[in-house]
Amino acid sequence: MIAYQNIYDSLADFIASMDAEKVLAFHAPDSLQERVEYLIEKKQEEQLSAREKEELDHYFILEHIVRLAKSRTLLRLSKDGAK
Repeated sequence: MIAYQNIYDSLADFIASMDAEKVLAFHAPDSLQERVEYLIEKKQEEQLSAREKEELDHYFILEHIVRLAKSRTLLRLSKDGAK
């Protein structure tokens, strides 16, 4: 997981370096959010197939990267505002 974490951090840093308004405004399309909610419900009911579990895991990883990027964007903005 350590190697993956470095990749996630690098990608989050790259995204955070982009236009702050766009980064902070980014969210998944409604159809994708609905799919994730559906998979989470299936997981809670213990009816998730191996393929669906893998799909859900990927969504969680992407969500983690986006959250890191948004946090780093906010940190960058706060540092820029303190100058």
